[in-house]
Amino acid sequence: MTVDTAPARPAAQPAPSAPAVGRRRIRPGRLGVHAFLMAVSLAFLAPLLLAVYASLRPYEETSENGYFSLPKHLSFDYYRQAFTDSGMTKYFVNTLIIAVPGVLVTLFLASFVAFALARLKMRGGIVLLMLFTAGNLLPQQVIVTPLYVVFNRIPLPYWMSDSMTMYDSYWAVVVVQIGFQIGFCVFVLANFMRTLPQEILEAAVVDGAGVWTQYWRITLPLCRPALAALGTLQFTWMYNDFLWALVFVSDGDKLPITSALNNLRGQFFTDYNLLAAGSVIVALPTLVVFLLLQRHFIAGLTLGSSKG
Repeated sequence: MTVDTAPARPAAQPAPSAPAVGRRRIRPGRLGVHAFLMAVSLAFLAPLLLAVYASLRPYEETSENGYFSLPKHLSFDYYRQAFTDSGMTKYFVNTLIIAVPGVLVTLFLASFVAFALARLKMRGGIVLLMLFTAGNLLPQQVIVTPLYVVFNRIPLPYWMSDSMTMYDSYWAVVVVQIGFQIGFCVFVLANFMRTLPQEILEAAVVDGAGVWTQYWRITLPLCRPALAALGTLQFTWMYNDFLWALVFVSDGDKLPITSALNNLRGQFFTDYNLLAAGSVIVALPTLVVFLLLQRHFIAGLTLGSSKG
């Protein structure tokens, strides 16, 4: 009879438990940052929320109890009245005639100039970029009078302007919008294009691609996030502009949507709840554009924030 003299094996130790995934200790500093961001967001949203709240209440109720009182009756009657009384359909069309070509031409010209400054080796590129950037520092009000005189002296055929001059036409507003916005777009796109890999263009040149092919088929698709971000900003700025249309357009039927709100003001009495409803309607297209381009807009703002 044999006896097993092998040493006894130690009992298996339980495996150490894996650290809990997803459990993150909340730090007071992080709570403070979120609280600050929420407060800032509410501060920016407060005027819009107050306008929406006021537009749903009758003016008699707010005049009696104040704008910060609890509502007794809510309705969308003011929105229907604001849209019909101000003739917003016509003013919306006028705004699109100004904003859509202005945005498209601005992005096309700015991307072409930015491509030449950032991707092609040309002398004086930095100086030219500085000049485009410096143009944004010029106050717009400084050249109102010179532009007014010039536009009155530039003749146009009748099919382009019924005034036979650039003054009192959509062309004047579009040209000014493009001239003032192109510098900012060139600055942003030129810096964005510098972050693109140079090897892509070098490979295209080896394959026989010309300058136009390098710009249109290679560089421009890679700039889609930046173009979307700039397009959203440019549309918002041109859509909300009122100064240039007020200066260069005298015909009330050609004014943009921002002037439609003035039709809701009475000579002796102004219903501010009705005016709030009109303001909300006017602000809706810019919100729709932002929501449609939100993904590309955020990508354009954050692209390049991290390397590697």
